[in-house]
Parts: sequence; structure tokens; C-alpha cells
Amino acid sequence: MDYQPLSEVRDSLQVNWYRTKFDPKKLRELSKRSDAKGWFQAGGHLALFALTGTLVFVFWQQENWLAFLVALFIHGTISSFFSGTAPHELGHASVFKTKWLNSFFLYLFSLISWWDPFDYASSHTYHHRYTLHPEGDRENLLPLHPSVGKTFLLQLFTINVFTQPGRTFGKGGMISTIWVTILSAFGKIGPTEIPSNEWLEALHKDQPAQFRKSVWWSRALLAFHGSILIIALVTGLWVLPFIFSLSAFIGNWLSYFVALPQHCGLMENTTDFRKSVRSIKLNPIAEFLYWNMNWHTEHHMFAGVPCYNLKKLHHEIAHDMPEPRSLREAWKEMLETWEKQQEDPDYFFDTPLPATAKTKRTDKADGLESSIGDLAPGELK
Repeated sequence: MDYQPLSEVRDSLQVNWYRTKFDPKKLRELSKRSDAKGWFQAGGHLALFALTGTLVFVFWQQENWLAFLVALFIHGTISSFFSGTAPHELGHASVFKTKWLNSFFLYLFSLISWWDPFDYASSHTYHHRYTLHPEGDRENLLPLHPSVGKTFLLQLFTINVFTQPGRTFGKGGMISTIWVTILSAFGKIGPTEIPSNEWLEALHKDQPAQFRKSVWWSRALLAFHGSILIIALVTGLWVLPFIFSLSAFIGNWLSYFVALPQHCGLMENTTDFRKSVRSIKLNPIAEFLYWNMNWHTEHHMFAGVPCYNLKKLHHEIAHDMPEPRSLREAWKEMLETWEKQQEDPDYFFDTPLPATAKTKRTDKADGLESSIGDLAPGELK
């Protein structure tokens, strides 16, 4: 399908998003950033990575292979949220009040997990402005397949080697991620017949400065992970690549199961986030690892609110929001929708709204309501 250049989309496509109206004073309070809460979230996640990585190293030294495999699985499960989840919120620059701390953790988590924060900043800016309007947002192209195939699940519960990303910046396997990074280091992308590559090409044409940064970042990724491999070969510490370079591809099960419900099976081309985005309920551990992005409808509606305040935001606007699904309910809903989409590609799940919900606003959202933090590159601000 041929799309307009994104520079033209910015002029022609204006989405008048519905956002729940509530006390502006309360919104200002919820939008405040906190270094203490930022350290708890980002520092806590990094501390878990360091703890489990240390256990992997100790059990490897002891040649306690069963404990080593268990520790590696847990380490990978924690590390897999470095790819996409942690850089997502840090990319909005809404985690820490102190700006350089946002940048420090953004680049640290991105470096470990082979993540490109520069192309993603461009893509995700469009994703928030034009959520699931394909002319301006092809970060997620529907329909998304909620895969539960045996070979796919085997990789998610071991090492994700061969799976392909379900979206441009989705969780891809080790081979595809490294190959994309190598191509990017030379300023290349794959065949543009592939939708994710078409989207990257459109972004690069629209944001050449970000593209140049992405190229240099890809080179830094290869240098960093190449250095770890060289150190492992020289010292015999072959466990080091497992702790650092491969950890983002080990135990991807939880990050996949909690992240796919964000948009899968929902409505395109709507001005109502409640129809195109799904919130789910999670236990406190999964919610922490997922940086509270399970409150995803709330995040899209008020993207400037830090992740650690999203649950409070949910309670403020719950009267106007769909009932959040459990993880099991979300997956049942997605799988049933996918079956129907095989017969009718235009089918989508129409999320029911509560009787108390409103559907129209006569006033326009102010700057605080429509803020997406400092995510947008300079040319898109």
C-alpha cells in the first residue's frame, strides 16, 4: 500500500482525540515527575538485573548447572523488559525529574537490550499522535497475530533465536535483531515490501537527523556487544555474553504475554483510545517489570503522566473507562478475535464502555492533557 510522506500527513491528518475530562489540578499533580520514584522503578529494575546476573555468574563458576539454568531463565525474564518497556517510558522522559537521569537509564537499558532509542523516538511520537491511523502510525499494523504455536512458545521459554518481530519495534529473535542492527550500522534497511521496513524508510525520510543518530547508535551496539564477546573469548568467561548480550532474548515469555494485548484485535481509525487500546490487570511483580504499562489506555489518553502514577490515574477516570481485563481475559478476547479475522479481515473487537462513559468533548485538550513528555525529536515538537 502506498502512503503519503509523513510531512504531508502532519498537515492533512488531524485526530481530535477524546480524553476524559477531570480536575486539572489533579492532572497536574499526577503529571509531576519524581527522582525518588524514578530511582525505585529504574534503579530497582537495574538492581534485579545485577542480582540475577550475579547469581548466573556464581552458579556458572560452581558448575551448578541446574541452578545456573534457573537463574539464567529468571535473569532473562527480567532483562527482556529492558527491550522496549524500560526505554519506552524513559523515552517519554517522564520517569525522573532530573533530565540527565532519564537519558542515562534510557541509553543504558537500550545498550544492554539491542534497542534503538532514536528511530523509536520518531516512530513512537507518530504512534501517540495518530494511534492506529495507518497513514501516520505504522508502529503496530493490524491485525496482530496472538501466536501460541509450539515452536514459538518453546523459544519464548528458552532462547528467542528465530522469531520475527510482530511490529516494527516488537520483540524479535536474536538473529533478526542482530541482522537489523548490522544493516542499520551501514545506513541500510531490509526490503521495503516488508511493512516494518517500509515504516522505517518513511521515518528516515521524514527525520534524517534521527536516522543519522540511529546509524551511530547501531555501531555503538555492535562495538559494545562485540567487546563483550572478545572479552569472553580471551578470558574464557563465556558466561558474560549470556549475562549481557543474550539476556534480552532469554525468557521472553512474560514480556510477550503482557505487551501484546496493548492493541491486538482492537479498532483502527478511531478517535477514542478506549476502542484502540487495552488496559489489563497484573500482579504487582509483573506490573513493576512492565513499568505499569498494563494501564495502557490511561497512558495513551494522558501520555505525560509518569508510569508510576498510571494506576492512580486509572482510579481518577475509572467511571469513564472500560473495565480492565485480566491477562487471561485479554488473551481469550484476542484469540477469539483472531479466529474471526481469518473469515472477516475487517472484524475488530469493539470494547464496551460503561453506562457512565461519555463519548464526546466540545472543548479541546490543553497542552498538559495532550503532552507526550519529551519524546518527540526536535523537528517533531
